Amino acid sequence: MNDTDAGVIVVKVGSSLLVGEDGRPRKAWLKTLVADIAKRHQAGHNIIIVSSGSIALGARKLGLRKTSRTSLADAQAAASIGQIALSGLWSELLAEHDIAAAQMLLTLGDMEGRKRYLNVAATLETLLEHRAVPVINENDSVATDEIRFGDNDRLAARVGQAATADHVMLLSDIDGLYDRRPDSTNKEQLIGTVDLVDDNIMAMADGSSSSGLGSGGMISKLEAAKIANLAGIEMSIISGKEDHPLERYARTDIGTLFKAGDGINAHKAWLSGLLTSAGTITVDSGAVEALQSGNSLLAAGIVTINGDFERSDVVEILDVDGLKVARGLVEYDSIDCVKIIGCRSSQMETLLGYAPRSAVVHRNQMVLV
Repeated sequence: MNDTDAGVIVVKVGSSLLVGEDGRPRKAWLKTLVADIAKRHQAGHNIIIVSSGSIALGARKLGLRKTSRTSLADAQAAASIGQIALSGLWSELLAEHDIAAAQMLLTLGDMEGRKRYLNVAATLETLLEHRAVPVINENDSVATDEIRFGDNDRLAARVGQAATADHVMLLSDIDGLYDRRPDSTNKEQLIGTVDLVDDNIMAMADGSSSSGLGSGGMISKLEAAKIANLAGIEMSIISGKEDHPLERYARTDIGTLFKAGDGINAHKAWLSGLLTSAGTITVDSGAVEALQSGNSLLAAGIVTINGDFERSDVVEILDVDGLKVARGLVEYDSIDCVKIIGCRSSQMETLLGYAPRSAVVHRNQMVLV
């Protein structure tokens, strides 16, 4: 990526890069990264940092074991202490370059709920207008396993989406995506450019994190690439193991660049990045073809309904093999959906007792996945 290619850049830093084996911040390395960030900021770019590390930093202060994930209570306590240390660290280093840091702690609910998502977007916009650098982390002090991203890779992509970023950069402990897991016995090849994250690309991923500190492996990074692609954002995976990692990438292009897709409108981009849903609707092959041709979902194509949802909830639309086809805002609650399974429009008013809406999920409230 050339420095002139991005107006808003999201830089994600994982725990394994920011925190050493002793549980202390790798401050010397971090200063080189901040110098890279400051160079781009001074050139007029807007920078957002998505930083892991609060649990790892807090665990040392509490005397907890390395992973600090033996219990949810331990992780939340470690995060509540580590968040102070983490924000202070970034604030201190950015201030050395006369850059103001702003802390934002987000939960999954902040990005999944439409109103709260728009609030996040508005806050980011205002901070960037004032040339501050938002430092974002998942709020692990309150998040539970059921309501958390679980990794900052996908959070970075969602933040990029909310900020209408041009580029998301994931700093990793390897150079990028390889065609197989790198080790001494394989002749693996670094994949320089990916046009689309399909099944073949996903098959190259390995889910492990080598350090034991982080929660995101290659699979989470590819999921982040899918979110970025649908939102029309470029994403890179680059090595953060050496000093000045952004400068190294600008100089050498060593890494994996995931190309931006054509982009979709803001509402559909938000839908495309959602990680949770209230239920599922399974449809027949004819309905799948209709959806893929740009049509709305009608009751006639529905096979089964699962979940307890209300009108305007997000639902996943599946084919008969259980594969995801689309995601959208449903026009009926689950009780009424069950009543109209397989029905034609002419039958629906009699079954429901009121004039039916034209579609179960309208094409304007739906995105293919």
